[in-house]
Amino acid sequence: MKTRKNYLLLSICALALTSCSKTDDNPVANNITLHFNNTFKNNTIILGDATSPTATKNTSTEDQIHHFSELKYVISNIRLLKIDGTEIPYNINDLDKGATVVNQAKPQTLAYVLSNIPAGEYKQIKFGLGVKPELNTLDQVRFPKFYGEAGANDTKMMWEWGAGYRFTKIEGFYGTDNKQMSIHTGSTIEGSEDAPTQGVDAYRDITLALSTYALVGKNTPRITINADFDKLLSGKTNTIILKSKTDDNNHNDDSNATPNTMSALQMVKFVDNLGGDGSSDLTGMFSVENVEN
Repeated sequence: MKTRKNYLLLSICALALTSCSKTDDNPVANNITLHFNNTFKNNTIILGDATSPTATKNTSTEDQIHHFSELKYVISNIRLLKIDGTEIPYNINDLDKGATVVNQAKPQTLAYVLSNIPAGEYKQIKFGLGVKPELNTLDQVRFPKFYGEAGANDTKMMWEWGAGYRFTKIEGFYGTDNKQMSIHTGSTIEGSEDAPTQGVDAYRDITLALSTYALVGKNTPRITINADFDKLLSGKTNTIILKSKTDDNNHNDDSNATPNTMSALQMVKFVDNLGGDGSSDLTGMFSVENVEN
């Protein structure tokens, strides 16, 4: 009888181990890490003040030298496409769980982990540069984590008048005399405070094909996405020459180096360069550098 009991116990243990092994070998979900590499062409951007000897300098197609002292942008509305065409949304209606502020000054923000992604082979990624219109309100109650991240003193990714979030925030310098450059983008509101309407929609949806299928399951892929800020002035859609009210005695409203003089029309030119025009260009400054499984 004792021998029979021992055999039964061993059988149960073997069955349990087999079940565990099968579960481990065939996970139903795993993580994907998105790593954002911010560059001027092939050079990773180093920030610096006006006279910094180490800041990465770039020259536009119109021969304007420029560099950045601050670089931030919002990524949200992330969706992954399997090879069979199934689209997997990632917390697309929850800014706390599905959106992030990429900040070049904080290396930890350059990697964003997507958790619990269903196992499978993925061929494409979509995401928003900015916040889609239906979520673009400063809602501290609904999304306290993202609200805090975007509104922190060292981030300030909110418009002062409370119309919504800034989508990109670039501070820096241009020209041989290091004039100040301050370019902020985001959707605008028109109409009265009691009856606001959508003005300029600066949200852009990005679609990128993966260079190699991302294999989720046993693997936890890392997708490196390159953001080439050379496109800021030398984009597929617009070639921009920075100018301020002091340049060439220019006292018009078409200045575009600082936000207090930059009209919504001028802002859209930067938006289309960075995020694409929404029709013929769905990639803007973004591309997939590599996929590591």
